[in-house]
Amino acid sequence: MSGGICSIISAALVAMGITFGIMPFLLDFCRKRGYYDLPGGRKVHHCAIPRLGGLLFMPSMLVALVSVLILSSSWWQGVLTLKVSSLAMAVGAFLIYIIGTVDDLVGMKPNHKFAVQLVAALLMPFCGLLINNFYGLFGLHELPVWFSYPFTVFVILLVVNSINLIDGIDGLASGLCICILAAYIFLYLQMERTFVYALVASGLLGSLVAFFYFNMWGKAEKGTKTFMGDSGSLFLGYAIAYLSIKYATNNPAVLPYRGYALLVSYTLLIVPTFDVIRVALFRLYRGKPIFEADKSHIHHLVMAAGFSMHQAWAVIMGLFLFFCGLNAALYVWGVSDTWIVILDVMAFCLFHVAMCFCAKTGNDFSVSR
Repeated sequence: MSGGICSIISAALVAMGITFGIMPFLLDFCRKRGYYDLPGGRKVHHCAIPRLGGLLFMPSMLVALVSVLILSSSWWQGVLTLKVSSLAMAVGAFLIYIIGTVDDLVGMKPNHKFAVQLVAALLMPFCGLLINNFYGLFGLHELPVWFSYPFTVFVILLVVNSINLIDGIDGLASGLCICILAAYIFLYLQMERTFVYALVASGLLGSLVAFFYFNMWGKAEKGTKTFMGDSGSLFLGYAIAYLSIKYATNNPAVLPYRGYALLVSYTLLIVPTFDVIRVALFRLYRGKPIFEADKSHIHHLVMAAGFSMHQAWAVIMGLFLFFCGLNAALYVWGVSDTWIVILDVMAFCLFHVAMCFCAKTGNDFSVSR
């Protein structure tokens, strides 16, 4: 285990070093070519910011992963083997990365982008990676194939787009994903034959930590600030969807049966996915297209309640930690998964009502008024 932890730390450090080292050159490239995210509309920033920071996530992770595997004795002993599902993830991630990059560079029609996302999402279930068991949630256990396939594709698309859409204020998408990836590193290290998944999460986490520094504390006037763009957020969402579904899949030949598996993956994704579902339902209720951009996402909601951008970040991160702690406590106390989900929905609705109330009463919690 000590050797495995050293490899995990090494992967994170390599990816972090690559991202820190190359980012200044990437930002200079963005300035020269004019690849900026311009203010206006539903955006909360007030000046042009380079938007290609997430371009480094995939290459940094790959270099870190390959470097550690080559130097690891487990590589030569044949412990780490390439599975079909892993290959599917690689192909799907590459497709997602390409469409995100194209969208950042020249723009892409939403329907074309969604079509490629759908192809990438279909790769996972058709290569055997399925949400095939509800572990007692809503009284359901093993799921029929006719339901598992479309449901898995729906979840992948939901996660990919929820990470993309929650990337609306500094450090929010990256901060949430850092916590999610750290959790999966810990979880995959607890089981046998899952070291490579912890390694993937570690490489991505290292690159994300470096990006977080530039995104959160970089200065636009000094040219050190960047956004991850679609190349980063879509790839990040796809990688997290893969790690989540892999963990939740019931396959005794690969992983032991874990009655809490789906609950864990669900809990880690509550904040971004619940937000997308909430926004979609409200748009339908108001008769608006569900894909129409507006200022109704969770970060807009919290800022409208009177919080500054950094305070909104802290509130939403606190909400994420609240759900993690709540669900862990409820599970330990023997509460069923069904009731945990019901209580989560109630808690999220109460949060929404509280933010709307604060917005209507004109509260201002920001330091600078």
